[in-house]
Amino acid sequence: MTKKSLEICFTPAAFDAHSDSEAVVVVIDVLRATSSICTAFANGVREIIPVETVEEARAMKARGFLVAAERDGFVLDFADFGNSPFNFTPEKIKDRSVVYSTTNGTGIMKRASECHDVVIGSWLNISAICKWAEEQERKVVIVCAGWKKRFSLEDAVCAGAFAAKLLESGKFCTICDSVHAATDLWNMAREDLLGYMEKAAQRSRLRDKGLDDCIPYCHTFDLTDVIPVLRGDRLTAL
Repeated sequence: MTKKSLEICFTPAAFDAHSDSEAVVVVIDVLRATSSICTAFANGVREIIPVETVEEARAMKARGFLVAAERDGFVLDFADFGNSPFNFTPEKIKDRSVVYSTTNGTGIMKRASECHDVVIGSWLNISAICKWAEEQERKVVIVCAGWKKRFSLEDAVCAGAFAAKLLESGKFCTICDSVHAATDLWNMAREDLLGYMEKAAQRSRLRDKGLDDCIPYCHTFDLTDVIPVLRGDRLTAL
């Protein structure tokens, strides 16, 4: 068996160095975009249409779409709701299309669309994603959405957990320093994940805005086996 390559891209600013048309890309934005997307599909959303700009989201709202949109944590004035996973309840989104725009996560989803597959990862579906990735027999690039193109601790730790599981499968190998750094972070954080996340800047940002009620939820393992995948310009359940 030929082992496949595994890489981690810590920030969208470095994505061009990792991009590969034959690779599977796993996008991670723990707080909060990919956690919310996984929750939406677990709760029955039909599809999510990620858009990068406020202008695109506003135009889609004018066309009658249900819109979830935020910048810097705050719900945009025209949006139906924001970026908390607790917004994506079955009553709101089941069997519906939702347009989604966030500060960090949705932009890199669109940029990665040149790759073979783009899937959405979080703590909520980590085992399902890893099992699926092992079956693809392709290079895997885990991309951290970060914060405004900067490194974010919560995404890096989650990426490290993904990488550790994939390497433990025996189907992957790596010569990527980011993988080694991220798995080291995961090994430091794993005994008290929420305690370790107290260091994260995004944890402080959300606390300061009264938006941190979802943090324990966003760090819960394997609440769903759903795998959101980008098909064309929208996300559907694999």
